[in-house]
Amino acid sequence: MATEVESWTSAPQTDAGAVFSLEPEKGAETGLYDELNESEVNGNWTPQEKALHEARLKAKAKRRLRKSSSRDSTRDSLSESLTGEPGADPNSPKGKTHSNDRKSRTGKGRGLPKKGGAGGKGVWGAAGMVYEMEEPDAKDPNYDESAQGDTIYATVVPVLEEGEFEKAVNPIVQEYFEHGDTREVEMLLKELNLGPRKYEFSSLALSLSLEGKASHRELTSRLLSDLVGKVISESDMARAFHKTLQELPDLILDTPEAPQMLGQFIARAIADHALPMNFLNRYKGKVDCDHARAALDRASVLMTMKKEMVRLDNVWGVGGGQRPVKHLIKEMNLLLKEYLVSGELSEAERCLRDLEVPHFHHELVYEAVVMVLESNGEGAIQMMVKLLQAFWKSGLITLDQMNRGFQRVYDELPEISLDVPLAHSIMEAFVDVCFQESVITAQLRDACPSRGRKRFVSEGDGGIVKN
Repeated sequence: MATEVESWTSAPQTDAGAVFSLEPEKGAETGLYDELNESEVNGNWTPQEKALHEARLKAKAKRRLRKSSSRDSTRDSLSESLTGEPGADPNSPKGKTHSNDRKSRTGKGRGLPKKGGAGGKGVWGAAGMVYEMEEPDAKDPNYDESAQGDTIYATVVPVLEEGEFEKAVNPIVQEYFEHGDTREVEMLLKELNLGPRKYEFSSLALSLSLEGKASHRELTSRLLSDLVGKVISESDMARAFHKTLQELPDLILDTPEAPQMLGQFIARAIADHALPMNFLNRYKGKVDCDHARAALDRASVLMTMKKEMVRLDNVWGVGGGQRPVKHLIKEMNLLLKEYLVSGELSEAERCLRDLEVPHFHHELVYEAVVMVLESNGEGAIQMMVKLLQAFWKSGLITLDQMNRGFQRVYDELPEISLDVPLAHSIMEAFVDVCFQESVITAQLRDACPSRGRKRFVSEGDGGIVKN
């Protein structure tokens, strides 16, 4: 056994030396070098144990080389080690395959970068490539907002869909009928994105005003005039009136006077420069609908009449509380004078309702009483009592408005008596008749001022005037 071990150790190590390079400076593993030295020192192994030990060391060396190199470098180093040729050091940078290396790893090709360095995301590109200036991407993780200058924030409002249009616009028109501020409507419309449906706003406002009061139609005419050129163009306005003309057969079901009203709207819009002057000429000889023809005829008649006969700015009459107080007083005086001439209670009631100023009805009572004081004769007293009685029974004039109108006359009676010397006696007679006809209350009758007779006493009393 001793002679066999000595012969094996003294024999030239051709196979083992060819397979493994035991010198550390040539790239062999230091752990493998130490294990072989231990095997040489231990001389108690049989030849079979030695061969088994060598096979294990070879397999272990292969596994270490595979972990530290790529497939191609592993094949080359193994073939060189097996053939006895000196291989590259696997620990050197050249002997390793980096994860960022752009060379092919399939073993095919010439080992050059893909597409000359321009094949993939995040690469610099091929040599000689000229890059253009790119806009910064806000989604880029390295995007610096402060380095991009001033940032402009814009609110994107989506276009209103067909089902949402009426829900958004209808409340705006209804609220406008209450406050009458066209600037607020303009601001609200600018916040909405009406898109190609701008003309439908005017058409909807016209339809709602036809179902409302005369004051609503007056407010609608003002609104259309103020919105032209700011929110709605003349072409959109003409398109809105064209749509309303086509809808007249349906509108007359709820509003029988819709054709005449629409004709007044058209004439007022042309006078306010909301519609082009040639709007009526476009429909001459081209209208088949009788209702649309009636509306256009009404508009043409109003446009051809003289200014002394009609004023288009008052085509809807007095527009409620939006009118000046002096104008309302003038309208009430005309109402009372026409009633004294004609004696028609229904016409007087209609005119008062058209004024749409229930909070100002005390002015009518005041003017009626003053007109009685300034008149001569019993006829005026009876007619005014009849008028006030009709308004009282219909509820057109409330108790508060009636009391306030009479109280104003009571307060100004001394001044009225300067022009009308018999004002006190006429007032007492008028108040008595109104109380008998249940127009005023007993408390209001008792509040009427009365001027008592004055008499002078004898000289012994010192000339004191007694009442």
